[in-house]
Amino acid sequence: MTESSDRLAKGNEIKTKLWGERALGPGSSPAAKLAPEFFEWVAKSCFGEVWSRPGLDLRSRSLVTVAQLAALGKTDELKAHLAGALHLGIERAELIEVLIQTACYAGIPAAVQALNAAEPILGQPK
Repeated sequence: MTESSDRLAKGNEIKTKLWGERALGPGSSPAAKLAPEFFEWVAKSCFGEVWSRPGLDLRSRSLVTVAQLAALGKTDELKAHLAGALHLGIERAELIEVLIQTACYAGIPAAVQALNAAEPILGQPK
């Protein structure tokens, strides 16, 4: 295997842990259809190089990612990473707390936007 294919394999392994087998199929978003090679690069670089580093476990990386996406107002990606966090076993209540804490450091509007985006994914407790 080449270094590039090793990174892709690591990236795909992490994506599967986050989103299950659907993470490996062709993306259903317009962006994935438009530029599939971009999403292969994301799998190699973001997941195969960064998410696979030993300094943080996947749970911690997932929580950090949720907080960053909420702070940046990137709601499409936030929704995907909230679903991934749930798939990893992170509790709904913990994710809501992360989004609430966003208000302290990124502002109340960012937290409200994140909570609004999270509602379809986190919804009511089961």
